[in-house]
Amino acid sequence: MPGAGLLTAIDHLVLLCGDIEVGTNAYSALLGREPDWRAASGGAATSLFRVDNTAIELMAPDGDAGAAPRLRELISGGASLTSLAFRTDDITEAHRLFTRRGLQPDAVQPGESTHLDTDARRHWQRFRCSDEAMAGIKTFVIQPEFDSLAAKVDESCVHCMDHVVINTPNPDRAAANYGARLGLDLRLDRTAEQWKTRFLFFRTGGLTLEIINGLDGASDPAANDHIWGLTWTVRDIEAAHARLARSGIETSDVRKGRKPRTQVFTVKDRTLRVPTLFIAHSRD
Repeated sequence: MPGAGLLTAIDHLVLLCGDIEVGTNAYSALLGREPDWRAASGGAATSLFRVDNTAIELMAPDGDAGAAPRLRELISGGASLTSLAFRTDDITEAHRLFTRRGLQPDAVQPGESTHLDTDARRHWQRFRCSDEAMAGIKTFVIQPEFDSLAAKVDESCVHCMDHVVINTPNPDRAAANYGARLGLDLRLDRTAEQWKTRFLFFRTGGLTLEIINGLDGASDPAANDHIWGLTWTVRDIEAAHARLARSGIETSDVRKGRKPRTQVFTVKDRTLRVPTLFIAHSRD
């Protein structure tokens, strides 16, 4: 399902962690799938888990050179979701347009990765928007050389990402960045007084970007946004709940979701500090 503009999907999110093996084992158990790609270069070790509509890339320091010191600095307070990488089919036009829209992108650069086990190679082109323009969210635009398909898994395992939650102290700024500047499809702008929260829902590539703003007035509207949490979709919520229990992962009980005809449960550990929800949508 393509996006409405030049950005067709969230290609992947980046989760920084302290130890790539610990992180890989945790997310293999959480998602019920093995990483699709593992690499190490330039002081960073990575594991990429692809699902049907996006991917999550774990990244950790590797050695003491290259990016390793900076990565250790970034995770000094613990593991953290830091980056969104949007996919495009026209990197040149995306760069031209986002320059005109004030996102201050750096130059388009080639990228390459070699799989640790198979020596297979992936290539892409990408650029990075200004952190300041994107309110602190590290935002990349990427054009891969080819599409990568997610491995098939059973109904107890994660098959796609339902939504990404971003906390913002300034919802109007977020609406401008993700709607007017990046060109994502704004589906809903709603204030829920019972939760004292304003919600903005954007769609791209079959995934929802949920921007939330607390209405208590305590936050500084000039402060940065933060990627807060992830919701993963499974086809059989009871089977997923049982699978995590067998892996020793603590969860809440299964309950009705806020959205009609959904069931959810909260994952309480082994998520690398990422608030995590599992959801299943009724197929009746």
